[in-house]
Amino acid sequence: MEKVVVALGGNALQDTGSQATAEAQLEVVKKTTKYLADIIEEGYNLTIAHGNGPQVGRIVIQNEVADNVTPAMPFDVCGAMSQGMIGYHMQQALGDELRSRGIDKPVSTIVTQVVVDKDDKAFQNPTKPIGPFYTKEESDRIAAEKGYVMVEDSGRGYRRVVASPKPKRIVELETVKTLINNNNVVITVGGGGIPVVEENGRLKGAAAVIDKDLASQRLAEDIDADILVILTAVPRVAINFGKPNQKELDKVTTEEMKKYAEEGHFAPGSMLPKVLAAIEFAESKPGRKAVIASLDKAREALKGESGTIIEA
Repeated sequence: MEKVVVALGGNALQDTGSQATAEAQLEVVKKTTKYLADIIEEGYNLTIAHGNGPQVGRIVIQNEVADNVTPAMPFDVCGAMSQGMIGYHMQQALGDELRSRGIDKPVSTIVTQVVVDKDDKAFQNPTKPIGPFYTKEESDRIAAEKGYVMVEDSGRGYRRVVASPKPKRIVELETVKTLINNNNVVITVGGGGIPVVEENGRLKGAAAVIDKDLASQRLAEDIDADILVILTAVPRVAINFGKPNQKELDKVTTEEMKKYAEEGHFAPGSMLPKVLAAIEFAESKPGRKAVIASLDKAREALKGESGTIIEA
């Protein structure tokens, strides 16, 4: 049975323009889990990672607004909250979907810490978008009031950015492996994992968001997965995106993808980390491949009928 790690993008957890309620998120997750159940039904051994950008941003806002009533939680704790909330919705919805199909497979969420380097240069250069989108005027006001770094995000509006250090080690890896080996679908490294640094043999939370695609790549390598599937809002990776000569990529080598990345075809904070994670995984061991595809074509992508397939 081939091991597959699926990295879910934000569109798999929340519809653009929908209300940011728990009920609305759960309805989106229910739709998403049907596609994940399709993969399991095909006989793959599935492990799930996911983003948390909008959710952790809102949790931070809730904390800050209520600060005069109860102390605000630090950023790493907000990340843990988002892991638990999203994991709860996903394991409930996927468990229900699998049972409805007669598939006996437990679904478990692991609140996961991921070690980062405290000297990572990313801490001096925040790049990871979190939270909701704002207009330019709203963005300027928030930056002035809160001291946040705000940037324009892929033509969709302005968002807060925080540091995005590289993942070094998954703390709960052995627990994840044990669950996988005992027939569990595991939801782990949610939001890229809770970033922690090591100081004198002890762990300490850090104010950052690890890119979920790079964390998924780290996870896929560490559990010896065969395929890394990065699901996003578009059916395939494209070069010259948004231009008259836009071209979608079907099957490409890692060398070709490196060339395209160097030429600047992929937006930082958007498609670029997905491409870099895919390249690194595909080159990590002979026979491994990465797939970047849309959520609704996940099963077809695993069969080579959709998505961008990247191999060394």
